[in-house]
Amino acid sequence: MRQDGNAVDWFLDRHVREGRGGRTAFTDPSRSISYADLARESACFAGALGSAGIGRERRIALVMLDTVDFPIAFWGALRAGVVPVPINTLLTPETTEYILRDSRAEAVVVAEPLAGTLPRVPGVRVIVAGGAEFADFLANGSDNTASVAVSPDEVAFWLYSSGSTGAPKGVRHVHGSLRFTAETYGAQVLGIGPDDVMFSAAKAFHAYGLGNSLTFPMAVGASSVFLPGRPTPDAVLETMRRHQPTMFGGVPTLYAGLLANPFIGSGAGSDRLRRCISAGEALPADIGHRWKSMVGLDILDGIGSTEMLHIFLSNTPEDIRYGTSGKPVPGYDAVVMDEHGHPVPNGEAGELVVRGASAADGYWNRRDKTRRTFQGEWTHTGDTYIRDADGYFRYQGRGDEMLKVSGVWVSPFEVEEALISHPSVLEAAVVGHEDHDGLTKPKAFVILRDTESDRDALSEALKAHVKNRIGVWKYPRWIEFTDSLPKTATGKIQRFRLRQP
Repeated sequence: MRQDGNAVDWFLDRHVREGRGGRTAFTDPSRSISYADLARESACFAGALGSAGIGRERRIALVMLDTVDFPIAFWGALRAGVVPVPINTLLTPETTEYILRDSRAEAVVVAEPLAGTLPRVPGVRVIVAGGAEFADFLANGSDNTASVAVSPDEVAFWLYSSGSTGAPKGVRHVHGSLRFTAETYGAQVLGIGPDDVMFSAAKAFHAYGLGNSLTFPMAVGASSVFLPGRPTPDAVLETMRRHQPTMFGGVPTLYAGLLANPFIGSGAGSDRLRRCISAGEALPADIGHRWKSMVGLDILDGIGSTEMLHIFLSNTPEDIRYGTSGKPVPGYDAVVMDEHGHPVPNGEAGELVVRGASAADGYWNRRDKTRRTFQGEWTHTGDTYIRDADGYFRYQGRGDEMLKVSGVWVSPFEVEEALISHPSVLEAAVVGHEDHDGLTKPKAFVILRDTESDRDALSEALKAHVKNRIGVWKYPRWIEFTDSLPKTATGKIQRFRLRQP
């Protein structure tokens, strides 16, 4: 599946040409923008980049909140052939500075509320979005600026990996990948149509949020709602009530928080809600079942990655098996392999390896990691999976997080899932910990729903609960109760921090 020309033509200009320019593309708390106005303002942004001397294949960083300004800058850069590099807005200043220097960005567009904490890097021009300065910058470009002609294989944008186990890596994606994800997951799993309204709590700087908020709605001329602030359960429910979206994209941690909110109910506040999706981490089965019971809709859980741009394994509306990541999305192939690169039999654990046209072009200036991750048509995910006899893929954990307990491999996620199924537990994370004999055993960090619980009694009850559900050797030998778990900005638990003394 290939496309000719710049991605901005298919996702944006096509709708204006075909008479859909008056449709609302994006809405944030301050304003809405139509497809026609987005086309004009992105053209102005493209022209302004040229006036600023930022040419084709150069990089500009986007440290932006989820507002209308984000698609203006993102599509405007693609229109000019400039490479946008969205940056996680919750990173430390030191990590943001690292990405600015590593990407060699010539400019950074920063949201006005974030400008005060943005690290200044010599030679990098700062453009503040959300006010008069951004309007003045757009005024330097013409709304007739044409999009540059590109190959679908030309690099369009970069996304930096979360860096949970090291320095973030610049992942280079090409123009053609955007349409591929829209015509595979967006069309065939999500089933988005022109009358849908998408609300993604996952932010647009993240691969999952970028597809949810920008490319999937824009592929069909639909609309998207932005929440600039933190997606707390209260803020999410208020957005659902106010805008009545038909589709919602969240992460497992947020779904758990929403279920604990006293105001959760049918449709999670939206009478029009018809589709809920999850990615970022595997969704515990108990959360899926409780969401179905309380909200009235299933959650389509799947797995994607920055390297593959969006979800490549997923449950579907017609085929849901909670506790699994589903089956390959049409257009993708997936295999579970051993350490020698050979497929393993069903029921055995191994590394998930995936093939699909949305795979990245490679990492920026990381040739060794590129060669290990991208091998021919196949991308090595680093995730440990089991494929069952029915073809469903079940997540076990990251390859470096699996535990060998009493000579048997134990999945931290399986233990976490068992803990979360207990009515007293809100969240849980499991890591390996050495006992007095130097042997590795599971240790659990648990967030309780009721902080006034008798913790000594509950600790023993949780251990017994896990033994009964998944096996006596898998139970956590230690349980530490905590008020929070370390996470990335995309909601992934940073288990490596829990392993530190």
